[in-house]
Amino acid sequence: MSSVTEQSFRRDIRDHALTVRLDNGVHRHLQFRKPGTSCCGFDIVTWPGYLAFSGDMGSFVFQRLEDMLKFFRQDVAPTAALRINLPYWAEKLEAADRFSGFQKYSEQKFRQRIASWLDDVAASKKLRAAVNAEVLAFDCSDERTVRERVDAFEHGGFQFSDFWECHLDEYTPRFIWCCYALVWGIQQYDAAIAAASSVLVEAATC
Repeated sequence: MSSVTEQSFRRDIRDHALTVRLDNGVHRHLQFRKPGTSCCGFDIVTWPGYLAFSGDMGSFVFQRLEDMLKFFRQDVAPTAALRINLPYWAEKLEAADRFSGFQKYSEQKFRQRIASWLDDVAASKKLRAAVNAEVLAFDCSDERTVRERVDAFEHGGFQFSDFWECHLDEYTPRFIWCCYALVWGIQQYDAAIAAASSVLVEAATC
């Protein structure tokens, strides 16, 4: 899966409909599907203190509040941008997707970190050339390999000291998609509850 944005997420779910399979206090089962297909379908299940997200785009379990819909709910218009907080929400994970997890090593982030480090020390052209030849010119797709290569690098007394402390991970596309889905899905549920309440009010006044 390529990088996930709000725009790409909204394309994925543009024909989705909500089915409320259970709604009993904090015990809920909300199902989102495009009618006739399970493509990009997902479920949100809550019980006291927990929320489970599962479906075609992965599975994640969160724990924080008694009612986890309150944790992810945004008090904004459904047409407003979907605000997600990946670092904070990741801290509340109890379980992550078995295929992709919630974070993975990023080669791009590794290369950016090396470039930033060299800029910070105002590296000379010779030092930059040495780093390119001995570190960056090889396959950088494996985190353990690149960390070992960086730790072993030395040129004119320069070393990447304590590079092992550098964070080289990025959030997985499945986790990002999940976070957008939680905010959007709760908006659809709240809108359905509001619509049902309005119907009841109208019926009572007739």
